[in-house]
Amino acid sequence: MQHPFRFLASLMVLAVVAACTLPRGAAIESEVIRNQDNDDAAFSVVPITKDNVSQLATWPTTGWEGHYHWFARDPGPKSNVIRPGDQIDLVIWDNQENSLLTGDTQQNVALTGITVSPNGSIFVPYIDEVRISGSTPDAARRQIEEQLRAVVPDPQVQLAVTSGPDNSVDAVRGFNAPGTYPLPNRNYSILSLMSAAGGISDSLQNPLVRVIRGGSSYEIRAGDLFDRPSANVILRGGDQIIVEEDDRYFVALGATGSETIVPFTQERINAIEALALVDGIDDARANPKGVLILRDYTRKDLRADGSGPTKTQVVFAVDLTSADSLFAARKFNVNPGDLVMATESSVTSIRTIFGLVGSVVGVGNALDNN
Repeated sequence: MQHPFRFLASLMVLAVVAACTLPRGAAIESEVIRNQDNDDAAFSVVPITKDNVSQLATWPTTGWEGHYHWFARDPGPKSNVIRPGDQIDLVIWDNQENSLLTGDTQQNVALTGITVSPNGSIFVPYIDEVRISGSTPDAARRQIEEQLRAVVPDPQVQLAVTSGPDNSVDAVRGFNAPGTYPLPNRNYSILSLMSAAGGISDSLQNPLVRVIRGGSSYEIRAGDLFDRPSANVILRGGDQIIVEEDDRYFVALGATGSETIVPFTQERINAIEALALVDGIDDARANPKGVLILRDYTRKDLRADGSGPTKTQVVFAVDLTSADSLFAARKFNVNPGDLVMATESSVTSIRTIFGLVGSVVGVGNALDNN
């Protein structure tokens, strides 16, 4: 005869099954995308396939501009040029007697600390203004010698330049030794500056190098700068270099290997790489057919002709059991701010129910044996 307590326990299991509200660590796919076909649905669902992945790549980018803007390398000549604000030191030699420049007992005169004016000129006694901005130090020396010949038969000039603001660059922050650094020549590269500034601070994760020049900003990830020789650009006077953390991230939730905020470790991350960064999906819980990428667009991004999103909220779906979807997902980039969710398999709920039933039956059997 069945024990009354066992019967009562069975009723309790049936109540749990009927309620169908079991504790879970992630949503089931159907729960996330329910009501997708309603006309008033706030979102659309777009499966990622080989047939549409190329078109999806043309949709508006979200979370950033879509790529970092870096300039082409322009080595320029190997000699520096004089700029306004530089300090010039002149030593003029004149061996003739009764020289206009030197005294009776000396053969040279030193003119130090001459600042190149905003119009690019310096004042030299007896020849007035000499424009030297844009000239190399050697060319400026020859030019001064040539103009001095009108008053000095055989002058010889020594010229030294101390770089001013227009011939210096600023390592603003993100370095172990920030500061202002003169450009020793026109081939002074950004890697040379970073070395002089003590390298990138160890406290920065995923560092991004930014150069501000003439009101424009140029960015590159530090790893790409180190790996690509062509990215080692030549600096110009007035450049400001800032190193800061790449603040882009996506969020991983659900039955992924880990639920966390994931920083971008490279310039672009595709959907498969995003899953790899969170240790894939939980084999015991996840629905491999229901990996979802949730993204927000602005109203100005919407395209009525179907060439872009038709709603501001879009759910992109990846089926990890389909080779077609897997190959397409390798070409689909996750954007900063995206939510990557691995939905839970409905089988997990069934297993939970059977587990509960098994527990109750075990209790019932124990009661019967008493």
